Amino acid sequence: MTAKPVDDRTCALGEGPLWHPERKQLYWFDIVGKRLHRDDGKEWQFDQHVSAAGWVDRDHLLIADQTSLFKFNTETAAQTSICALEDDDPDTRSNDGRADPWGGFWIGTMRLDGRSAGGAIYRYYKGELRQLFAPLSITNAIAFAPDKSCAYWGDTGPQKVFRVALDKDGWPAAPPTIFLDLAADDLNPDGAIVAADGSFLNAQWGASRVARYTADGAFIEAFDLPTSHVTCPALGGQDLRTLYATSATQGLTEEQLAHQPHAGKTFKIETNIEGLPEYQVIL
Repeated sequence: MTAKPVDDRTCALGEGPLWHPERKQLYWFDIVGKRLHRDDGKEWQFDQHVSAAGWVDRDHLLIADQTSLFKFNTETAAQTSICALEDDDPDTRSNDGRADPWGGFWIGTMRLDGRSAGGAIYRYYKGELRQLFAPLSITNAIAFAPDKSCAYWGDTGPQKVFRVALDKDGWPAAPPTIFLDLAADDLNPDGAIVAADGSFLNAQWGASRVARYTADGAFIEAFDLPTSHVTCPALGGQDLRTLYATSATQGLTEEQLAHQPHAGKTFKIETNIEGLPEYQVIL
């Protein structure tokens, strides 16, 4: 289970890998570079930071940028505004996000400097953008249980991942509780997904790995990556058993970069873990 780069493209801050279940292709972002990549070599440049997406249909994605959610046509590059996202605050941007089992879309924000608790998590559903949790530092690890019972989300600053029960329409039904407290091990939770068996896979910034936990929060195993700053996993490929993971050069010194020549690339590892198809966003 050796990690191999998907291609030679390097991201300053790779994020948001999305395996499109209809196209059978991988998309991912470079937040700092303001680009969307696809595994056939195609890429798109934007004017603002872009960070996360959900698939709407074969040719359209819902994308979160610094100030909005918009529908994007991957064939024509046409953009259609869906709603504003903290567009009155020039010091925040979107970060981690994912579609939920009901066709909604959860998206987190954070301060551009990443230092203060000025971020929040929102849900867009049936034409409404509603704030769910705030204030947070660096929003991450948004994922959903296969049985729709709960959502997960992380706050990287305090090094915690939370779990929150959901009602029949996918809205939080109770206060969140701590799912993983990684502070004692000095691990920084970044992006996450949930596999078909309910296990939770979490990229851990600075630890060169994607760690896997049971639905009860017990550590199972870790997949090693050849660079420190691993940012977000996805399960894809023809049988949904290929583990993809984005990474970043951001925050690495020149000396570290010299020892990590693949930093910032997106990687793939063949596993025996069955993934779940990404949920379709319903607009």
